[in-house]
Amino acid sequence: MSDIIQLLPDAIANQIAAGEVVQRPSSALKELLENAIDAGATDIQVVIKEAGKILIQVIDNGKGMSLTDARMCFERHATSKIRSSEDLFAIRTFGFRGEAMASIAAVAQVELKTRAMGEELGTLICIEGSEVKKQEPVVCPEGTSISVKNLFFNVPARRNFLKSNPVEMKHIVEEFQRVALANPEVSFSLMHNDMELFKLSSGKLSQRIVGIFGKNYQSQLVACEEDTPHVTIKGYVGKPENAKKSRGEQYFFVNNRYIKSNYLNHAVTNAFDGLMASDQHPFYVLFLELDPSHIDINVHPTKTEIKFDDERTIYSVVRAGVKQALGAHNVVPTLDFSLDVNFTENWKNDEVRKDEVSRENSYKTYSTPSFKKQDTSGWERLFEGEKNSDVRESAIKETSDDSSELLTFSSRANEEDEGSSFTPEPLPSAHPAEERNTGTTFQVELNYIVAQLGTGLLLIDQQASHERILYERYIKQLKNTGGASQQCLFPQSLSLSLADYTLAMDLHEELNSLGFVIEEFGKNTLLIKGVPADVQVNNEKALFEGLLEQFNHFKSELSLDNKENLARSLAKKSSIKKGTKLKSQEMETLVGQLFACQNPNYGLSGNKTFVKLDLSKIRSFFEK
Repeated sequence: MSDIIQLLPDAIANQIAAGEVVQRPSSALKELLENAIDAGATDIQVVIKEAGKILIQVIDNGKGMSLTDARMCFERHATSKIRSSEDLFAIRTFGFRGEAMASIAAVAQVELKTRAMGEELGTLICIEGSEVKKQEPVVCPEGTSISVKNLFFNVPARRNFLKSNPVEMKHIVEEFQRVALANPEVSFSLMHNDMELFKLSSGKLSQRIVGIFGKNYQSQLVACEEDTPHVTIKGYVGKPENAKKSRGEQYFFVNNRYIKSNYLNHAVTNAFDGLMASDQHPFYVLFLELDPSHIDINVHPTKTEIKFDDERTIYSVVRAGVKQALGAHNVVPTLDFSLDVNFTENWKNDEVRKDEVSRENSYKTYSTPSFKKQDTSGWERLFEGEKNSDVRESAIKETSDDSSELLTFSSRANEEDEGSSFTPEPLPSAHPAEERNTGTTFQVELNYIVAQLGTGLLLIDQQASHERILYERYIKQLKNTGGASQQCLFPQSLSLSLADYTLAMDLHEELNSLGFVIEEFGKNTLLIKGVPADVQVNNEKALFEGLLEQFNHFKSELSLDNKENLARSLAKKSSIKKGTKLKSQEMETLVGQLFACQNPNYGLSGNKTFVKLDLSKIRSFFEK
């Protein structure tokens, strides 16, 4: 029998490694940025074309490489970080496995220009699919410039799995933001298709956060700092009132390495307990520093997941640090039970009224309100028959005279004539057999609508029902591309984060179908000129921001296409909320529109929109 096991060629082995290391353009950018940071760069420029599919270029002013190092960096398992197995547990830098450059060069056309500090000439190396095409001296500035062109040019199957340009660009921006946040002392710039997206100068972490996410974050940052012998925590958390439904803006860094950890995220969320809704997520950028020997960073191909040898301690310190930060900055309310809050708030600044109150208190004694006890003598005579009717009348008159100060308020329940009857009217619905009496629709706790049927009662969830109505309406508009719009009297400009701005531009056609009229208005800024005609809105900017936030939330929780996600998001944001008081006509209209839907039985969350109580069910409550 002939031997069948053989070693893989280096080119194929590199392509297999690239399957783990280079999953998409953002993966390649991450590796290049981390190499630039390890090289001691203080200024890093990133140039992207066609969301990284055509070009990913990273230019840094680091220490550069010699001719030998420039060739060696493309070899498998070539690294400057590891000398012995003990070094694996003392790593504080990023690239250490020596697979990144070899993997990228296996699936792309790579051009490397580098010059070490003090050298007169640099080195140019061109590689395609792990094959060196050119190597020669070159004149270039100190540092390194790496261009990755035509990613996956020799692996068409992998290239076909890449998403649209806006999606891939979103991942690139996320990786760029993570590295930029972790290194505020380094200046960064990001260009996409000759358009500058970010220009971040070196500075403090707070300045870097504002530079990335916008000036709105300047007023919501709460400094967090906790120092223990085991771990040190520094960073910022957002105020509870600025929490969002999407999880996007949450960053953990361990020894300056970005990580994902649901366990630590729960610690932060737990610290916000009682300060925000359960479905909201706070903003935070937190840095944890601890001895590398207590963590294992080589448990995931992309190194975004790590293991701690004492997770419970880390959890407790993170939770305590965030909670203390919120309390120290008066985000958590403190109560003084010795004070009358209402009295203090209304009178603390009114010196004249305080003097009046003090003078009154000096001579006036307060007591419980006095009342006159009614005379109940002779009550037996009220029931002695018709012959004593005059006595009964006089007794009633006496009682009414004594109660002259009582006020009686009329009730709408008494406004109906005793002999009035209601004519059944068929529901405008998919259930023509059901019959309902008009004029008998009312609200319970401003959350539920009760409608009378000929065969019982109908209990309707007003918010879930309105969401269903709006969702089906918006889906129809998106298919027909014909939503009516109401023009804003004063168009409003809205500054967004780069991710939200890119998302809005990607959804421009769908938004227009719903009735939104938006235009580009400078860098990461939109001009809102119109909103859907059927949406009751007081703040166009809040509506649009909420719509994008809800869209991102659904995108992270559900697998939906853009149109369905957008219809759900707008229905959720513009629907009648629980606690809204409705007029009788509004309730009648809502009930009619619900039963005109294709699927009136369930809301967007899968819960029932209405429950029917038959007369037989109602009788069973009272009859044995």
